[in-house]
Amino acid sequence: MKVMAINGSPRKTWNTATLLQKALEGAASCGAETELIHLYDMNFKGCVSCFACKTIGGKSYGKCAVADDLTAVFSKIEQTDAIILGSPIYFGSVSGEMKSFMERLLFPNLTYTDPPQSLFPNKIRTGFIYTMNVTEDQMKEWGYVQLFNHHERYLKMIFGESEYLCCFDTYQFDDYSKVVSSRFDPEKKSGRRQEVFPDDCEKAFQMGVRFAGGR
Repeated sequence: MKVMAINGSPRKTWNTATLLQKALEGAASCGAETELIHLYDMNFKGCVSCFACKTIGGKSYGKCAVADDLTAVFSKIEQTDAIILGSPIYFGSVSGEMKSFMERLLFPNLTYTDPPQSLFPNKIRTGFIYTMNVTEDQMKEWGYVQLFNHHERYLKMIFGESEYLCCFDTYQFDDYSKVVSSRFDPEKKSGRRQEVFPDDCEKAFQMGVRFAGGR
């Protein structure tokens, strides 16, 4: 059993990365082999619209033809049993690196047929962990759920089962006094970090357990 996590945050030790690591710890507790990949360490771009992955009889049909740091990642994903994506929400969407990664991951595996079909060779479990500075009510009011459901729909279509986890009202800085951020209450942020974030970590851990076939 192999479980891979993809970190779409530029931070390697903060909210998103921490939750992904907890998910991998959950998977490892059930005996899974795990790996965490940081997209911001890699050299790649989004889809270049070459359509080599859609060309009839082409050597890259069903696979991204662009050769860069993602090539090895996609090969690993074909050999894994589950993947968990993670990204902070920036201006109502995932980070730029995660968006580019998803274009390259999803498009080659989705046919231009009616109905669309998956070219991915296996059925694997997929998950998404979203971290955001807004509250749960604001998330719903601002339409983020549509984005999350959109991602889930394509992940299910291409890979099989999928689920997502949201972490709200995140603690963003070690010292709020050093940042222009008067709209936030540092004490409330700190309190939520201490009281709520551990629950989010446990939810991520349990996601990893489920993905590794545990309870």
